[in-house]
Amino acid sequence: MRRLMPTVVVVLTAGALGAPVAWAGSPHFVSNTVQASRTDTSVTVVGKEAGLGDEEQVSILLTGTAECINPGQKHPKAANKESVSAQGTFPVQNGKAEFELTLTASFSPECSPPMTVVFSNVTVSDTTNGISKNLGSF
Repeated sequence: MRRLMPTVVVVLTAGALGAPVAWAGSPHFVSNTVQASRTDTSVTVVGKEAGLGDEEQVSILLTGTAECINPGQKHPKAANKESVSAQGTFPVQNGKAEFELTLTASFSPECSPPMTVVFSNVTVSDTTNGISKNLGSF
């Protein structure tokens, strides 16, 4: 019994110290809630992040590349390609945060018909927790 007692104390102590780590959260984007919609020269991304524990807020960054594409699926001028980004800080409630950000392309000269704007490598990132999700092209 005396040999068993130190082992029990070590196990209980390790469990007590390890328990707060289990409650700390596991940040992740809720897959079916992160959606993008495109309108003319903009892409809007809405979504939810969960597993945030007791964080007060998260910083979300939306990035992508906008290209002015001709009917032959080519972008004729290097000036008609640009990196775009949007960033915001969103409150966390009950370990979850909802966000909405919009990327807008502004070309000079304008990208007018028959040319169209295509967004590629659209990625949403939580810079607070170091996670990201690539949403593809629109």
